Parts: sequence; C-alpha cells; structure tokens
Amino acid sequence: MKLKLVMVVLTLSTLALAQHGSGGGRPAGAGAPTMGGGSSHASGMGSDMGSNHASGNQQQTPTNSGRTPSEVLTQNTKLSNNLEKLLPAGTTAQQACAGFRNLGQCVAAIHVSHNLGISFDDLKAKMTGSGSDSLGKAIGALNPKVDAKAESKKAQKQADQDLKSSS
Repeated sequence: MKLKLVMVVLTLSTLALAQHGSGGGRPAGAGAPTMGGGSSHASGMGSDMGSNHASGNQQQTPTNSGRTPSEVLTQNTKLSNNLEKLLPAGTTAQQACAGFRNLGQCVAAIHVSHNLGISFDDLKAKMTGSGSDSLGKAIGALNPKVDAKAESKKAQKQADQDLKSSS
C-alpha cells in the first residue's frame, strides 16, 4: 500500500515537472518516467502534452515498473472492464492502449472518444506513431467545433478518477 502511494506521488511529481518545467515542448517520457500502474495527474496530461513520438510502430514503451499499459490492463481487470464499456464493441482495453506512451494518455483518449462521439481509432491514429499530436490537438483536428482544451481537461480528470478508483 505504501509502495503504491509512493509510486503515485513520484508519478504525479515527474509528470507535473515534465510538463510545466519544459513548457510542454518535450515529448512525454523524454526525461520523465511514466508509471503504467500509477495515476496520471490532470494537469500533467494537458492538451499541450508532447506531440512527437519517436517511432511509427505500435510498440508500447515500458514504464519504470517494466510494464506496458497493456500489461497493466491485463493485470487490472477492474480497469479493463470499465474501459471496455466505453470502447467500440469487440475492442479490448489492451488493444486500445497498444501504441500509447502511457496508460493515462490512453484512458483519457478513450473518454474523449466516448464523450464526443469521436472515432477512437481516428483519435488513436492522431495520438500515436510518428508525427503524433497531443490529445488537445487531436480533438481539435477531429472535432473543431468543440473546446478542445476543455474537453481534454475533462477527459484527463475522468482518466485520473478511473486510475485512482481501480488501484
């Protein structure tokens, strides 16, 4: 229990520093570790989150704990089941999160897709791979009529709640 709390606090601290300390220009994960099993702080996943992903493949970056978001979801069936209710029929949470930099980013994207009726596959395509966009930019590109920053923030809060309640 104490170890989980320490991991969450470290994750929140590094995410906040990575975003606010660099002005958001650095890709997530560059110099700031992400924890697939930890919580993602809403302000640490802002719509200005890093927009460049180093490779176009769909491999996942292991977290500090050595687990990818899909591995975390395989072990956390409560979170997986909750997310699968928001995904297109037949899509598992593990499949959905393949290619995302971290679990928080994936969970927020799932919420945006559900909240706005945006195709999850289209949103994922914009956020992963080479030349990827931040969540806010992807929302703006796919649905320019909404306040992308507000929707991104809303989804990040939802993701934060999901990650906290399922641990």
